[in-house]
Amino acid sequence: MGQVDFGTFEHQGWERVAQPYHTYFGDLTTQSNPAMLEALGIGRGTRFLDVASGPGYLAAAAARLGADVAGVDFSVAMVEKARRVFPGLEFRVGDAEDLPFPGESFGAVGISFGMSHFQHPERALAEAFRVLQPGGRIAFTVCATPDKAVGFAMVLRAIEEHGTTDVPVPPGPPFFRFSDWQESRRALLDAGFVQPDVREVDQTLVLRAPDTPFHALMRGGVRVAAMLNAQTPAALALIERAVAHDAEAFRNRVGELRVPMPCVLASALKAC
Repeated sequence: MGQVDFGTFEHQGWERVAQPYHTYFGDLTTQSNPAMLEALGIGRGTRFLDVASGPGYLAAAAARLGADVAGVDFSVAMVEKARRVFPGLEFRVGDAEDLPFPGESFGAVGISFGMSHFQHPERALAEAFRVLQPGGRIAFTVCATPDKAVGFAMVLRAIEEHGTTDVPVPPGPPFFRFSDWQESRRALLDAGFVQPDVREVDQTLVLRAPDTPFHALMRGGVRVAAMLNAQTPAALALIERAVAHDAEAFRNRVGELRVPMPCVLASALKAC
């Protein structure tokens, strides 16, 4: 893996997990869509671009509000999934850091949980700025820090206690970089946007036995999944058992795990 750069690593990973991501994280990530679309001012006739569109959830939510939408993702498997789930919408394969659209062609750009997966997130913000019309808005969501996003905390703590974090995953931007509100504001301002606003949005990861956050991140993610897959079989079994133990505190009376997984929502304006 040492010969693969971070961008290639992420791309190869998302080509493999389109369906598991939909299964484990579809209901979670859509919980913040209303707040993002409100921050973007999406309404009837808005030309909206969903960057890192994945299975197309955000684009579809915008379309239901009357927006004219397009989605772009670097994963062929994700684009094919989006086209199957939402056949009436436009999805295409493309790079967030080199968008296949002319300048000033959208009134709003949304990036739902994509920023942590870009090799050069500043380029993605610069591209969003380029394709936005003056007066248009950008918004993105990222996972909150592990002290709040409990599912991440369980798994990362178990890896530290029972395995190793020294694994051959290609170096990339820190996963929780934009979970820092000040860092999100700074990046938006550096990209040329104005009036940045950052806030937290509640989300809950709902799982049914025997699944725990261990299985969700192992099967439906890329970076943490690579860390888990790099453990010895004995360490992995201990990690799985530790997460199962910690998760029991979040099981409700009907047997569901309801794990807090809030996100950070950042938005800004391209000045006229």
